Amino acid sequence: MFADFFLNSTLSGVFAKFFPDTFTVALARRIRAITMSFSSLVQDLSFRDANDERRPPRAPLSTSSTIDDRRSHVSRAMSYASTSATSVSISGDISSQLHGGYSHPLARSWQAERQLTKSMLIYPLFVSDQDDEESIIPSLPDQHRRGINKLVPHLEPLIRKGLKSVILFGVPLAPGSKDALGTSADDPKGPVMAAIRLLRQRFPQLFITVDVCLCEYTSHGHCGILRDDGSLNNQLSVDRISDVAVAYAQAGAHCVAPSDMNDGRIRAIKLKLIEEGIAHRVVLMSYAAKFSGCLYGPFRDAAGSVPSFGDRKCYQLPHGGRGLARRAMHRDIAEGADIIMVKPAGQYLDIISDAKEIGKDMPVAAYQVSGEFAMIHAAAKAGVFDLKAMAFESTEGILRAGATIVVSYFTPRFLDWLES
Repeated sequence: MFADFFLNSTLSGVFAKFFPDTFTVALARRIRAITMSFSSLVQDLSFRDANDERRPPRAPLSTSSTIDDRRSHVSRAMSYASTSATSVSISGDISSQLHGGYSHPLARSWQAERQLTKSMLIYPLFVSDQDDEESIIPSLPDQHRRGINKLVPHLEPLIRKGLKSVILFGVPLAPGSKDALGTSADDPKGPVMAAIRLLRQRFPQLFITVDVCLCEYTSHGHCGILRDDGSLNNQLSVDRISDVAVAYAQAGAHCVAPSDMNDGRIRAIKLKLIEEGIAHRVVLMSYAAKFSGCLYGPFRDAAGSVPSFGDRKCYQLPHGGRGLARRAMHRDIAEGADIIMVKPAGQYLDIISDAKEIGKDMPVAAYQVSGEFAMIHAAAKAGVFDLKAMAFESTEGILRAGATIVVSYFTPRFLDWLES
């Protein structure tokens, strides 16, 4: 009676009472079917023990011995019932038991195909032509425009913490520094060329990537040379941008990264690098899938690259243009890109996944752009979530999608967070 009451009421009864959904009621009925014959099982064990011909005759038992024997039968019966109940709980599908595989923090980290490391990060730097400038960018939290005299003091502690790579964006502010052809982009005395030489000298192990575009240097703010009607002249733009890329490489850049989205610029840059005899030592990283949109505002404030008219929708990709992005990536790989990049990152995780599929034998980069960074900061400031937690979650989502390199404004913070 004790066994019937305990198993029937405690297991099946409690399940049915407190969890009256279809699944748990069915489970309770199954357990009840197992446990209803519990007394019979005990009696059967007693009967078999009493009639076992292999056992020698036993002397009459005392009352205490009878109780002990009964308890032994109950224990054996409960063991059988427990085994039956376990088979019910897993329903024969052992692969459904996952929790043990991530029960420890280290075991959880092993579940990631790619784990964020310092070597994956590229830190964007806005280099001003005002040598002593160090101005905060209001729309881009914790980021500054810095003149060349401020770069080394800023970077020294970051390099000690493990900074491996930067990407340079020039910001010409001097009167007359912009024109229709972007001629100051490769000015030997301009901010980018000077910064390349300085950083190569002071930090020989720092990997220097340089963004290649004309938007910061043109008077109209577009990413190339325009026709009289205001449309982009692709041929002239590609010729000019490829010249700029070669100039940066000759100044000492380890990697040139054209972001202009003009057709054919990867092939043109690669051919000129070959002609100059430096293709063997320069990485060509293509902004292969760069989408137009509203997430670039803080960057344009920082770089002073807001178009004076119109927009960039005719050469940057449309939001829904997944097929176009795939075609652009195939094209740039065929033209000689060593790395392909997706920009922005968070809203285009499917494109990053496509990039990893298309460029399965090469690195894939993603740029978490200024608008994404600013949104995370704004939401954290409003108490929506913790800044550090979301910085990691958003970046790890980018890695999970397929990226192996992340251009991130969070880089200085990650150097501390990854250390701890």
